[in-house]
Amino acid sequence: MRRRTLLAVAGAAALPMQALAEEAVDVALVLAVDVSRSIDEDEARLQREGYRSAVADPVVVAAIRGGMVGSVAIAYVEWAGIEYQRTVIPWRRIASQADADAWAAELAGASRTSLSWTSISGAIRYSREVMAECPWEATRRVIDVSADGVNNSGPPADQQRDAAVAEGITINGLPIINDRPTFGRMPPVPLDDYFRENVIGGDGHFMIVAEDFESFGVAVKRKLIREIAALPGSLVRSG
Repeated sequence: MRRRTLLAVAGAAALPMQALAEEAVDVALVLAVDVSRSIDEDEARLQREGYRSAVADPVVVAAIRGGMVGSVAIAYVEWAGIEYQRTVIPWRRIASQADADAWAAELAGASRTSLSWTSISGAIRYSREVMAECPWEATRRVIDVSADGVNNSGPPADQQRDAAVAEGITINGLPIINDRPTFGRMPPVPLDDYFRENVIGGDGHFMIVAEDFESFGVAVKRKLIREIAALPGSLVRSG
């Protein structure tokens, strides 16, 4: 009788901890993905496949499970000019391989639109709004910006970067180095330099450079592991 009573008390005490774990995540991550017209259909496919394979990769899932809470929240956003941002997949909690596989399947079935111009400032502003709607408490909040060009629509990107950092949000970058000019013009500065000065910021911020779209999936995987594990910031090249 005493043993059953002790087990019942222990079980009751565990319930609040379990409920707390279900209400919390180690990191809330907004994946803000460039779909401007400089990205063609093949490149768009490589981007999405990169995110799908990275999130569902068992190594990434193991990193998620190894966190203090053992889960992350992910929202997937696509953006182009200042007038266009949309949430493709709203907040999903990833705590298992099954969760990750379901997320990858959901992205595979989502429609895609390609529009002109590149507004990193609009992407960050919209991602801040999405972040504010995250339904779980997060130890860290991160916006992950990928793009193959500099901001050429809307206000300067660093204004929105600074606003996000002031809110306690970290912005990490995934610049995609592309040998094609954007709308017939080469970027005014190297893209990785532009990201360093105008896009990334906040506690532990970093960027991983994808040398081309073919290496994008590898870059995303490495980046997610670093974000989930909260490793020290730096610049890494992939490809």
